[in-house]
Amino acid sequence: MRALPAFAAALLTASLALAGCSAGSSDSADLKAESAAEPATGQQGAGAAADKADGQRQADSGKGNSEADDGTSAKAHVIRTATLSVEVKSVTKALARARTVALGAGGVIEDETTERIDDTHVTSNVVLRVPEAEYDSVLGELAGAGKLLSRTANAKDVTEQVVDVNSRIATQRASVNRVRKLMDQAEDITDVVALESQLNTRQAELESLLARQASLADRTTMATITLDLSERTKEKKDGGDDEPGFLDALGGGWDALVSVLRWIVVVLAAILPFVAALAVLFGLWLLFGVRLRSRRAPAPVPVAVAPAEAAPDPDPAPSPDTAKED
Repeated sequence: MRALPAFAAALLTASLALAGCSAGSSDSADLKAESAAEPATGQQGAGAAADKADGQRQADSGKGNSEADDGTSAKAHVIRTATLSVEVKSVTKALARARTVALGAGGVIEDETTERIDDTHVTSNVVLRVPEAEYDSVLGELAGAGKLLSRTANAKDVTEQVVDVNSRIATQRASVNRVRKLMDQAEDITDVVALESQLNTRQAELESLLARQASLADRTTMATITLDLSERTKEKKDGGDDEPGFLDALGGGWDALVSVLRWIVVVLAAILPFVAALAVLFGLWLLFGVRLRSRRAPAPVPVAVAPAEAAPDPDPAPSPDTAKED
């Protein structure tokens, strides 16, 4: 019975010694990598040192990244989109219902366009963003709002892209931190400038990866549903008799008369400026023409008229007695 505790104590001591040796070897490897990176000088040497340190870090953390990837890939990342076209009795009521359903599921209204066409019917196009967990239920309620005309659904698996981006972000962050440590240790101005250039480049790549990660996270957590709503076109009621009657003819004649009068007024309005201009010119021509003619015409010469001589008296008519004597 006493031999068993002694054996267990010996086994525990041996395991601790092996763990200490492995930790010491890993620490010594890190120290060797850092000592190999520190002596590098100049712009090319600083970049090479940073790249060498990155390579060492990636080699050391490769196993850890693979384990993290296995844990991340356990959850599938899918981008879901759908397009619905529904005919309803009232677009206004159906649109209000769609808003209520989306907001109740924790979604948002991303875009909305509503218009009336030819005063006959209303159409609306609305883009909804809903959580992926509520995607199927919201899609079913929207499809049942009226007569379903068309439905298109799409699911794109982007799990590999998410895992790759997450891994690259972790590596890039470690690279940025390592370059910053090298900058703190650098004493030569040339090394500082080279390391700053490396830091700016890697920081820009990190920000690009973070933006891509945010975009993937948004598209995988929130599904997009595009809903097209339309009303039934109002049909004109049959009048029973398509032949025009007296009132139709009277209305048509009145419309024709109004149209003719309107065109006459338009023509007169178009001609009026020309008539006014011609009247002004004609008046000026009369005014100045009379004055010119009066200046050019010679003055009349007065003619002396001799007094007329007294005409002799005509012979008196013979009296009746004289005529008898003759």
